[in-house]
Amino acid sequence: MSGFALRIRCILIQSLLSWVPAIVVFFTLLAPWVLAQQSEEIIRVDTELAAFEVGVTDKNGVPVRNLTAEDFRVYEDGIERTPDFFEPIKKVEGRPLSIVFALDVSGSMTAQELQKLRSSLQSFVSRLADYNSYFAVMTFAMEVKTLQSFTNRPDKLEKSFNKLLRDQDGLSTHAYDAVDGAIRLLWKKSPKTVRNRLTKRAVILITDGFPVGDVVSPDTVIERANLLETSVYSVILPSYSRLQGTKRPLLTPLEASGLTEKTGGRNFYATDNSFEPLFKALAEEITASYALAFYPSEEKRTDGKFHKVRIEARKGLVINQNRPGYTITQ
Repeated sequence: MSGFALRIRCILIQSLLSWVPAIVVFFTLLAPWVLAQQSEEIIRVDTELAAFEVGVTDKNGVPVRNLTAEDFRVYEDGIERTPDFFEPIKKVEGRPLSIVFALDVSGSMTAQELQKLRSSLQSFVSRLADYNSYFAVMTFAMEVKTLQSFTNRPDKLEKSFNKLLRDQDGLSTHAYDAVDGAIRLLWKKSPKTVRNRLTKRAVILITDGFPVGDVVSPDTVIERANLLETSVYSVILPSYSRLQGTKRPLLTPLEASGLTEKTGGRNFYATDNSFEPLFKALAEEITASYALAFYPSEEKRTDGKFHKVRIEARKGLVINQNRPGYTITQ
């Protein structure tokens, strides 16, 4: 090797060696970020986490906020255990909310009801604007249709609300099919966790409470909602209340099915001229909830059995739990 080539080689080696400290620093700084990304990814896709959503009210039915993990007791198959995760719904960077509106546009709905509904839905979305919330819009009568997939843009939601048209010739009201479709949409499009925060999934069913012609049974919908950790809330519109001349409608088939109670939701009754107070109460109910989750033991993760979970709150508070337990399928 010539003297000139040797000098060039030494210069190159010295240049590379001068970069070594910078490279070491770079990967030292990068390592925690990589590990955090891997950890977040593991939690996001983990299907072995037993997660539960609970709403809490006082004895008068008023939602209770600002509770801590110490205010709850969790029992798995009758044995108390400590949750691995606990988080309330908070504004700004809190837990994500994924909500599907399932709107009845069958012939039993009046044009006046639909008009009031548009305005109330827009107000409801505005109330949740400070939360990490995403919405989708579906309608149903003889058919179930998706008007808008998940978005947090008010302009897109307003356009979809303005598309609400009454199906005057509709002879069917496929409410259970619509809820089933909404649950599937939530499972496909809504992540289980985002940035290590468990997503609250909810369906808001707005109907007169008289499903007709469904393919899917209410029991199947309840089972799917429990499996996919989804709560169903219903807004019973007063289309049929005029038949009995009282403020509260007769018990509808929808209420009798137990769809809301068995999924941690609640029935709301639109009996006044304005829907605004009802949707305000609904927003309070949805945002005053808590996520509790834990990792089952290895044995319970692999036995394929149903395991009962009971969640209690401190004395004087009422718990509304979204599902009675869990089964982990491999």
